[in-house]
Amino acid sequence: MNQDASYFFCGIGGSGMLPLALIVQAQGYAIEGSDRALDQGRTPEKFDWLRAHGVTLYPQDGSGVVRADQIVVATGAVEDTVPDIGAARRVGATIKTRPELLSELFNAAPTSVGVAGTSGKSTITGMIAWILSQTGRDPTVVNGAVMKNFADADHPFASAVVGGPALFVAEVDESDGSIARYNPTVAVVSNISLDHKSMEELRDLFGGFTNRAMTAVLNLDNPETAALAQTLPAGKAITFGLGEEKADLSAHDLQPLPAGMRFRLIEGWSEHDVTLAVPGAHNVANALAALGATRALGVPTAEAIKALAGFAGIRRRLEVVGTKNDITVIDDFAHNPDKIAATLKTLHAFDGRLLILFQPHGFGPLKLMKSEFIDGFAGLMREDDVLLMPEPVYFGGTTDRSVGSEDIASGVRAAGRHAEALPTRTDCGERLLQIARPGDRIVVMGARDDTLSTFAAELLARLDQAPPQP
Repeated sequence: MNQDASYFFCGIGGSGMLPLALIVQAQGYAIEGSDRALDQGRTPEKFDWLRAHGVTLYPQDGSGVVRADQIVVATGAVEDTVPDIGAARRVGATIKTRPELLSELFNAAPTSVGVAGTSGKSTITGMIAWILSQTGRDPTVVNGAVMKNFADADHPFASAVVGGPALFVAEVDESDGSIARYNPTVAVVSNISLDHKSMEELRDLFGGFTNRAMTAVLNLDNPETAALAQTLPAGKAITFGLGEEKADLSAHDLQPLPAGMRFRLIEGWSEHDVTLAVPGAHNVANALAALGATRALGVPTAEAIKALAGFAGIRRRLEVVGTKNDITVIDDFAHNPDKIAATLKTLHAFDGRLLILFQPHGFGPLKLMKSEFIDGFAGLMREDDVLLMPEPVYFGGTTDRSVGSEDIASGVRAAGRHAEALPTRTDCGERLLQIARPGDRIVVMGARDDTLSTFAAELLARLDQAPPQP
């Protein structure tokens, strides 16, 4: 990387861009950026924090890109219609996508851990980061979400850990195909299921990813990752599973706790008691994946388990916002059928009606997975649960809008469960306050929209105003 260059991040406030900007800044580069949310006055505290940490911000109108020695970093979609990209082309600046830059940083590290899979990536990455930090390994970490353990007053957006150069841990995305750029020392694959690409494409991408690694950490509970394990030479895979005797790491006697999980880990001839401060069977699987990865790096299992007990979780992963009038508000990132299923199963381990607000993150996923969304909600909601859906997040463009929220809601109703589609999220919020009663849990679900957390906090604040329903 050319030390004289400066980096300009287009969309610097995004959960994927901000951590990358911080890591590049720590390597001694000047950082500039723009963001549509800044121009629209959203999440101002985030941009104030960036300015206070030496980042120069510009409107997203091309005015910040004026020199050929700037390296302009864009999200996966590099479109000339974005003014910064048009300006970069005019002045002859280098344009890189986020995956290009992240994979360059990742591949330059002597030891690297890439965490991939349809679900669980951010949590597994956070668990690995915490174990490695607690055992003195000083990792540099790029995650797609804020890791609570690393967040403090000076690092409120702790989706990155700026550590040493020798060990790099990153959440790796298959949805845009960029997983093909990464050459990991340790490749973790949590699970493979339909999300953004066809199964054939996914098998190719994940197969290449694990083949390029020295060690692959694979889930035997998922048919696709179990099949992947079969293709690797002996000794290359570390396998894990829930109650799966054949796995190198297997979890038994799972016991839900109000704020976590307890289980017995069998590792060859050894057994360990493990306690997690994050709930749900899916987090037991995530913990096994993290233990497999740190074992591949030489961390003794007993040390890793001790560190895991203090793992506080990931922001917006079943995050309890608070409780008022005996009504609890939970903020959750679930946005595809697998993640929604994990959330509903975890919450149903305890009593109480669920009032679910699900904001789809686009029209495309609704069309691609319409039947999976309907089957998932209808199959896992209980008789008195209620699903409320606003229309999907839509930022303009030529998206096919033929399948909307009402298509999902009517399918769930046809299966005998309560579901309503309302025009806006505000409408859904009013309806939630209208029907909430003591003992309920309100779950705010959705991705790619920072304002969902603000919305959840506002709902909690307004529960005082809602007269408890009899």
